[in-house]
Amino acid sequence: MAFSHLFTYNITKPFRYSFTIIIFNLILFTASAQENKLNKYGLLVISNKKAFINTVTANPDNEMLSINKSIPGIIVDLKYCGTDNFMKQKLYPYSNDTYLRKQAVLSLAAVQKKLNEKGLGLKIWDAYRPYAVTEKMWEPVKDDRYAADPKFGSGHNRGVAVDLTIIDLVTKEELNMGTVFDHFSDTAHVNFKFLSETVLHNRFLLQKLMEENGFKVLSTEWWHFYLPDAKKYELLNLSFKQLKKINKDAAR
Repeated sequence: MAFSHLFTYNITKPFRYSFTIIIFNLILFTASAQENKLNKYGLLVISNKKAFINTVTANPDNEMLSINKSIPGIIVDLKYCGTDNFMKQKLYPYSNDTYLRKQAVLSLAAVQKKLNEKGLGLKIWDAYRPYAVTEKMWEPVKDDRYAADPKFGSGHNRGVAVDLTIIDLVTKEELNMGTVFDHFSDTAHVNFKFLSETVLHNRFLLQKLMEENGFKVLSTEWWHFYLPDAKKYELLNLSFKQLKKINKDAAR
């Protein structure tokens, strides 16, 4: 006897089809719950390839795209691949590329195009960040003005937040923004005005172009921008290696 018949036997014919569909969906839901267990904070964090691909199949906007391959001329200098960061340690294996959700990449590409018209371009310091890295970063800071609380996760973990600056395309030098990356002080705040006209102009240019293309700026970090609908995307704990493999397979 077929599996579905175990549940439709002795049920009047008009109800058999709908009842079978309900049982089938229940099985899928149970399998998904087993595959994607909630973490200690009650959050669903996707950490395997199969579960992630299922979300992309359900919604193509969930796709995580390579920044290097999607945006010509963009510079990727991931600070957490080395020790030049507030943690003073490597949090990622070395990579000259990173990833964001499709909409975030398309928006960044539009910003890059506008900057290129001015002889400028973007440099990316961080984009997608595995959830496990957010947990590590929280421990020494525990201040949600400057680090994401793992109880909620980060826009970086969802693939919709990016840390960046502007460079001169000829010299490859970063424009003066008044502070370095991960400078946890009032000076890095967006509303801090005791800065030179040059710095204020540079920050305004970056914020203006990013906001015109759908991003919002974090008030305490001039370099941090995110898509406002972040929570519609799942938290991820996939490695860069996994994402590279997923992209490679998708291109075949």
